[in-house]
Amino acid sequence: MLEAADEAAALERLHDLGCTDGLPVVIPTRQRVDRMVLAVGHPGEVALGTMGPLNGVCTVEKLAVAAVMAGCLPDHMPIVTAASLAIMDPEFDLAEMQGTTHATAPLIIVNGPARQMCGLASGYGALGPGHRANASIGRAIRLVMINVGGARPGKSDMALLGHGGKFGQCLAEDEEHSPFTPLHVGRGSVLSDSAVTVIGTEPPQSVAHSAGSDVAQSAERLLDVLAGSLTAPGTNNSWLGGGQAVVVITPDHAGELASAGHDRSSIAAAITKRARTRDGRPAFGSPDDVLIVAAGGAGLYSYVFPTWCAGGHRNRAVSRPVEIGHACAIPGA
Repeated sequence: MLEAADEAAALERLHDLGCTDGLPVVIPTRQRVDRMVLAVGHPGEVALGTMGPLNGVCTVEKLAVAAVMAGCLPDHMPIVTAASLAIMDPEFDLAEMQGTTHATAPLIIVNGPARQMCGLASGYGALGPGHRANASIGRAIRLVMINVGGARPGKSDMALLGHGGKFGQCLAEDEEHSPFTPLHVGRGSVLSDSAVTVIGTEPPQSVAHSAGSDVAQSAERLLDVLAGSLTAPGTNNSWLGGGQAVVVITPDHAGELASAGHDRSSIAAAITKRARTRDGRPAFGSPDDVLIVAAGGAGLYSYVFPTWCAGGHRNRAVSRPVEIGHACAIPGA
């Protein structure tokens, strides 16, 4: 426990101790933390797992502290908890990812009813400023990676430059306006369930494509440019191969691909077939390695997220169910 004369002094103390991401945080007072713990539905001392590279034990209470500091509401805690469990899965390679010189950060993709419950954005600017739930949930995961995982720039977080997504990357899939089955269904969940999928990615790279009059040919050109963007010579997907990647398809492009007869599986298969290095080596081992997400606003651009492709498990995407609807006592009631 830390003590300070007031919240202003407490904020400066947290900055001095390296407990923030460099931006002001909400002071994690006992009352605020207790409200977050109640929202999880488990006692604060329950251990959720360990976070590298420090291998600190992540308890419910420590996760609640990070959520308070990030500006989360109690309603956000089920997603924060599921995302933390995902990054602590050995297949995510958290310790290695935190220590790499590559600019990689967790991208949190949310599916199911939890999206509406938490007010997550899936359309215009979903990964940018102005969306409290997206920003706070993503930031909570970063803060727990700092304070429990021990990742600090130039000491244990060795990213040579980093990128803005390291403050937090979280978005919902736009299931209501997508012509495709949701991501979590393709990864084994039931449609009515809520789930998070987390994968370490580079920042998004925009892919421009203007539809043509011939839908079939235009869709083929779109698939070509998406695959080519993932396998540019400087990407680890091209250089190392064997990893995964995310393709976020915006509404205009999703409609064009659907009109040409494509679904989520055929899009992933087409990109996998096309995604080859200059010497002809495939960048992906399976269509399952290309995660297709429907999100964003209407317009000329979709987005690709290359990945690190290293670590013991090649920094695999991990999905976890979101447990919503916990009943809890109200402090002071």
